[in-house]
Amino acid sequence: MTSTAVRPLPGRLLPADALLRRLTLMSLMTTIGNGLFVTVSVLFFTRSIGLTPSRVALGLTCAGVCGVLAGVPMGRLADRVGSKRLLLVVGPLEGLAVLGYALVHSFLAFVLLACAATVLERGAVAVRSALIARVLPAETQVRSRAYLRSVMNAGVMLGAGGAALALQADSRVAYLAVLALDALSYLGATALLSGLRVPAVVLGEAMEGAAKRRSALRNRPYLLVTSLHAVLELQLAVLNIGIPLWIALSTGAPRWVISAVLVLNCLTVVLFQVRATRGVGDVRTAARACTRGALLLAGACLVYGTAQHRSAVLAGVLMIGGVLLHNFGELLTSAGGWTLSLDLADPRSHGEYQGVFMSGQAAAHVIGPLVVTSTAVAHGYAGWAVLAGLFAVAGLVLPAASRLAQRQDPGSSRHSTR
Repeated sequence: MTSTAVRPLPGRLLPADALLRRLTLMSLMTTIGNGLFVTVSVLFFTRSIGLTPSRVALGLTCAGVCGVLAGVPMGRLADRVGSKRLLLVVGPLEGLAVLGYALVHSFLAFVLLACAATVLERGAVAVRSALIARVLPAETQVRSRAYLRSVMNAGVMLGAGGAALALQADSRVAYLAVLALDALSYLGATALLSGLRVPAVVLGEAMEGAAKRRSALRNRPYLLVTSLHAVLELQLAVLNIGIPLWIALSTGAPRWVISAVLVLNCLTVVLFQVRATRGVGDVRTAARACTRGALLLAGACLVYGTAQHRSAVLAGVLMIGGVLLHNFGELLTSAGGWTLSLDLADPRSHGEYQGVFMSGQAAAHVIGPLVVTSTAVAHGYAGWAVLAGLFAVAGLVLPAASRLAQRQDPGSSRHSTR
């Protein structure tokens, strides 16, 4: 498959390749729904259900922990029953979970449903990653994933924009309409998935592969790479938690810079994620991309720290400049991470390996707010320097860890077998 599978033809918004086009529509549909729901969810939980902000935060934290634990078992199940078959069940269940919030009237019910919904959501992420590893050719997979990530960010922006109508209405009926639309997005994506062609696995090959599979949880070099990349995933908490709090509490930058930062991040991903994959084709180049991205993230943290005690204009300029470094660091670490997660995995157990890698990311997203607030937000420039050090060390160690993982299991690369 050539690059035309990734790049839309002139005058077309969607890729020419039928397979990638279907995956694109699936991603667009679900992320528009997610953008709608995420934008209004906190207000729905507090104003419609009647939960306090602290209880919402506690419930979502419990759900996040459950989500971290979901990746591996869901991935293993996908390896046994098939990624497509599992997603055909999980997709409608995700829709039902979203609709279930309409029936919640107590804190306990909210926690239980949030945990169930997050287990389904995080598990589905790992299974979809394994599905992509199964259906897309190895030589175009990273660029295709980059394209899909661009589409996902565009979908979230569209959904968030549409949610403005529900936020303006600020009524239970409007919020319930958002829940219904999000649930429909899951059903629509499932309908598209049903027509997706997945290569068949010969029974004899599957049985032989099952006997030779190496568990991801016993693959220590892979776990090390996963952990190091999870450190780089703390950048999401820096973006969503650290920067807004830093701007509002510790700098003189105008508050509108907070919105500008988030919009700029989404636009950067949409416009440049595919380009960031250029030159990332194997473990060595992927690890180097992660190192470059980590150093950019470290530099961004140092720039953020210097915005304190500056004039409003200079503080705003420094924050925007730091975000540009941050964004391109995120693009590189994402591109490198996809390749590492696939090339260092046992191709006979893509579900389990993707579950492990995605669980590492989920863990970073759960503990990220605590890490960022206890360093940068609490201690100013010194805290930002600590974060910069974490990013730099993780990025510099990743190439050695990746080489170790290759030497430990050189046959695991997806380029050597499918």
